[in-house]
Amino acid sequence: MNLYVQETGEYVGGISESQFQFLVEQLEEETLEDRDYAITPMTVDFLATQGADPDLLDLLRQALGDRNEVNVRWSRS
Repeated sequence: MNLYVQETGEYVGGISESQFQFLVEQLEEETLEDRDYAITPMTVDFLATQGADPDLLDLLRQALGDRNEVNVRWSRS
């Protein structure tokens, strides 16, 4: 599974199927076809409290950079 910054197409990194399933379980999808998630610093903190894998948290922090929010889309490898 690959993650990209929605607005720029910038490649964020690859995640495992279990990391992806964790995101699906924890984050809200607006529709069945939804392939992106809005990530904020609060989202990352929430995921950490829910037991997210440290590597996944690092990737999401990298995608955020110094922004307050970023839309991250996923694509199967």
